[in-house]
Amino acid sequence: MKKIDEKYFVNPSGDINKTKIEDSLDSDEKILWKGNPLRKSFILNSFFKFLPFAIIWLVFDVFFIVMLFTNIKEIPIPLIIFLCVFFLFHLMPVWFWIYNMVSASRRQKNEEYAFTNKRILVKQGFIGSTIISVFYASINSVNLKVGIIEKMCHVGDIYIVYENQKIVLEDITDPLFITQKLQGIANDIKTDIYYPNSLRPKENEGYKTEYKGKGTGK
Repeated sequence: MKKIDEKYFVNPSGDINKTKIEDSLDSDEKILWKGNPLRKSFILNSFFKFLPFAIIWLVFDVFFIVMLFTNIKEIPIPLIIFLCVFFLFHLMPVWFWIYNMVSASRRQKNEEYAFTNKRILVKQGFIGSTIISVFYASINSVNLKVGIIEKMCHVGDIYIVYENQKIVLEDITDPLFITQKLQGIANDIKTDIYYPNSLRPKENEGYKTEYKGKGTGK
């Protein structure tokens, strides 16, 4: 039995805090394209995303808070404490919108995307960092979405669906070109896996079979 190398999982550099996309590459892996969200569009989207919902929710809660506390002298102290805690949690959509808006600048700086000759790498995070790896063969579809803000800023969002999951490359410059290239790479990789180049015929007669139906006796 072959002896297991005890130093196989030992990091030779000794640095355990590497969070750059380049640090996630294999030795034979090369970056084909790298980018990050356009700052202006990313921050505007963070501000306007959920804004109508947050305003409606805030107005609704403020109305009930004012109604309840107009006669605060008649409300027992334990009930006042309960109501304060209740509305603190009930306003979570508003707190989420505020957090999303305040953290937008930091998240934009930390967010990076890269296409390599093997996979797609997405780095995200506010305080910490998460690096998501998607291999081309697992991609089901690549779709482009351009909203009002994206159109104004000449960017777009690329939606990548893979293995019943989804990641979004937000506010990408020249999105149509990048989407087409990504679709081409994913298609080429899948085709090569299912039908390697060495086995492909020089000419393909195409789909010419005829379906006669079950039970025809022929």
